[in-house]
Amino acid sequence: MLLDLIPKRKPDVGALIKKRDIPGLIGALSCRDPIVQSAAVHALGDIGPAAVGPLILALKGKNRLLRLGAIGALAKIKDSGAVSALADMMKDPGSEVRWQAVIALGEMGSREAIAPLLLGLEDPDKYVRFGSALSLEKNGYQPSGETGWAWHYAAMQDWDRLRAMGVSALAPLFSLLRDTDSDVRVRAVRVLGEIGNREAGPALIRSLGDADRQVRWEAVLASQKCGVPPMYLPRGLYQRPRIQKNPLVAGFLNFLLPGLGYGYLGKWWGIMIFQIELQITLWLWKAEGENNSYLLLYPLYILLAVHAWYLAKNMPEEPA
Repeated sequence: MLLDLIPKRKPDVGALIKKRDIPGLIGALSCRDPIVQSAAVHALGDIGPAAVGPLILALKGKNRLLRLGAIGALAKIKDSGAVSALADMMKDPGSEVRWQAVIALGEMGSREAIAPLLLGLEDPDKYVRFGSALSLEKNGYQPSGETGWAWHYAAMQDWDRLRAMGVSALAPLFSLLRDTDSDVRVRAVRVLGEIGNREAGPALIRSLGDADRQVRWEAVLASQKCGVPPMYLPRGLYQRPRIQKNPLVAGFLNFLLPGLGYGYLGKWWGIMIFQIELQITLWLWKAEGENNSYLLLYPLYILLAVHAWYLAKNMPEEPA
């Protein structure tokens, strides 16, 4: 928002502490100065349970910095009554907010924190999963059975142990294929191939439609080790996102500003066309006037638009 661009006066945290001004300190949590925000977090933590209710209300605010600071203050207070509110923060669209929430849950020392932290092991963000695993350890949780340990190892990205666990690691590895980091998806696909179990076939075929080129290629290699018939692979690859320039956009840009459509298509000489056309337009304006100039130039604009459309129409897709 435009208001965020206007410099704001830094809150006087010292004065707020003396007054025990809880609303003022919560407001200071949204300050972009990390020193101010940290001071406010520690001050609210020192105030203790009296600040818990207002901090939980602050978690509903739209400002992400405010939510991060409020979670940090609740973690310092360590009031088990905040567990439910912190668990709700694990649904936040911001991965850093979810990460902060699982770290805070680890500070609660409450058995009630274990259930949401176990769900955190399946989060699509590696930082949230890692924080969930550490917080579970801090709350004294020990995985039961091989599957439980596999989810823990997946969160810690312990690829060697996942590989050694074999079939027990399949479900967590399938979950890692949803990670927002393509490097994690590549490693997960490789481990599935090294395990070599046929049950991984459907997941690997879905990975052929991944947005990342390296993930797709690793899925091809892993599929062979998992007994996936080669006949199935092209159909999986067909599901990948298509990256191809839009012919209509290229044509419109070239009609609007000749040369711009070529630039959109990645043609280095588009800027040259633009400069040449600009010089011709200026010359014609002086020689023929504005109206006559456009009557002479419109056929050229249409021709360039059609040419850009044709080029885009015949450009190959991004290599698979």
